[in-house]
Amino acid sequence: LLGAAEAGFYPGVILYCTYWFPSARRARVIALFMSAIPVAGIFGNPLSGWIMDVFEGTGGWNGWQWLFLIEALPAIAVGVITLFYLDNSVRDAKWLNDDEKTVIERALTEDTKHHTEHGKTWDAFRDPKVWLMCLIYFFFVMGQYALTFWMPTFVESTGIEGGFAIGALSAVPYLAALVAMNLFGRSADKRRERRWHLVIPSLMGAVGFSLAASWTGSTALSLVALSIAAAGVLTCAPLFWSLPTAFLSGTAAAAGLAVINSVGNLAGFVSPYMIGSLKDATDSTAIPMYVLALGLVIGAGAVLATKKSVVNR
Repeated sequence: LLGAAEAGFYPGVILYCTYWFPSARRARVIALFMSAIPVAGIFGNPLSGWIMDVFEGTGGWNGWQWLFLIEALPAIAVGVITLFYLDNSVRDAKWLNDDEKTVIERALTEDTKHHTEHGKTWDAFRDPKVWLMCLIYFFFVMGQYALTFWMPTFVESTGIEGGFAIGALSAVPYLAALVAMNLFGRSADKRRERRWHLVIPSLMGAVGFSLAASWTGSTALSLVALSIAAAGVLTCAPLFWSLPTAFLSGTAAAAGLAVINSVGNLAGFVSPYMIGSLKDATDSTAIPMYVLALGLVIGAGAVLATKKSVVNR
């Protein structure tokens, strides 16, 4: 039910950004939006550890049950506020004057002149480029979900004990990710280059996971490796969306983004399940990390299969 509830959020926000920002600004904008992920990791991991330690057994509930309840309340409140706060389009924006609206609308119209026009929703399903995007995003999401769900376990495997201590150290890699994703986003927009700005962080993530697999004996070195992995993997997500939004337009844009997000997020099941299974089978976190690294390398190769004439406009 949680998955069903949040399924439309992410592609919806990406589509919403295309209504306001031309492609030349889109990488930095999406990177800014997705900075919420590392920021949530920086503050959320220590907070989550503290909640589970302090509330364990309160009212007959486990700490993780209190965690789900307490951390859900802000999301519900912000969701309601969003309905009243966000304007549907540039023309509906109350905080822009007519001249400002015209400037933005002209930039957006000029930006979409070179897009592949998809007149019907079904067209998105027949476009091979959309399915290539699905493949790329699947491997990137595998790495992202691995960090989101397993970062505390990776840190704990270095010998750290206690929910708050594990949560606090788990926040360190997200600091690196916060800086990297915004620097890469600005650079990609400034240079109008999308592919290598995506390949490089993908390979960074692969190197980071590989190093984390071999540096488990030292907490400090493990945190360095996980920081490299987080900086690479979390940078891939916002920069990825510069690819499909460079060629999708028309009615099928919403469907295309939803398809990519849906197929890619199957990794949300595959990644945690795979890591857990391999960890149980091998009694080690090293093998799952190597598998994640391989997936990121495959994703980087798939990015280079895209035509730069299409995505670098």
